[in-house]
Amino acid sequence: MVDLDKIKKEKTIKELLEFGIINIDKSSGPTSFDVSEFVKKKLGLRKTSHFGTLDPKVTGVLPVALNRACKLTGFFLGEDKEYVGIMVIHEEISQKDVEKAIEKKFLGVIKQTPPVKSRVKRQEREREIKSFEILEKDEKNFLFRAECQGGTYIRKLVSDLGEHLETGAHMLELRRIRAGIFKENDKRYPIVNLYDFEKAVNEYLEGNEQELRKIIIPAEIVCEVYPFVQVKEENLKKILTGKPIYTQDLENEPFGKVPKSELKKSKKDYEKDSVCIFCKDRFIGMYRLMKEGDLFAKPEFVMN
Repeated sequence: MVDLDKIKKEKTIKELLEFGIINIDKSSGPTSFDVSEFVKKKLGLRKTSHFGTLDPKVTGVLPVALNRACKLTGFFLGEDKEYVGIMVIHEEISQKDVEKAIEKKFLGVIKQTPPVKSRVKRQEREREIKSFEILEKDEKNFLFRAECQGGTYIRKLVSDLGEHLETGAHMLELRRIRAGIFKENDKRYPIVNLYDFEKAVNEYLEGNEQELRKIIIPAEIVCEVYPFVQVKEENLKKILTGKPIYTQDLENEPFGKVPKSELKKSKKDYEKDSVCIFCKDRFIGMYRLMKEGDLFAKPEFVMN
């Protein structure tokens, strides 16, 4: 496995800022875009992007990619999300009846139409609800926890539940506690609010990088989401030009013979369509797996 702690320790602060991620604890009020822009301006970066929009009133986990790590945004977006929130059922109802309705209609693969105010096309689509449990009831307020496929609208989930119950329901509060591998309580890579982030940046600008270094996650952490494959060092120069990766010797290529295999080791089957390529602890890029004879993978993003 890739040693992320070693990578973080050996990189300079500028290298971390060039290819890193910060797990922001978004407060209620600003949009996700506002938070991303704030990070960019405070650090003086070329670009930032966030991994999954949160409504202005929603708080919690909002990973923000820095500079070249923005190229990885699409690889993180579809990961499962986890939330805790409070929903209000508009009429008095027992917790047992709500739980029965959830078990019957709001677990597993469901159909959901994005809300009117969403920016995506309003067409019915399938989303998987991994868990949806009621933690506590206080009159008409229900504290819940939900784990779901990326792209699920929790506000719409609550509204649809209220419609099914024929009582009506709305979401009062919501907090995202996990977005894929990024969590609210992670000892390795702690979440940071904007106040502490700004304080760390100010210290960095005054010559003390310690606090900022603590909160930057090496973007190589993508290897914890996608299978990683090691390539041979002798093939690195060619691979960095963006050429595909092969598994076997190609005898009759017009430009000469490709080495026996460009991979140190590979499996026959992978659980995802993409893999991240490394040469020792150096991240090379994201590659799309191919099933075309000796062709192993084609580049989607290369760190040349």
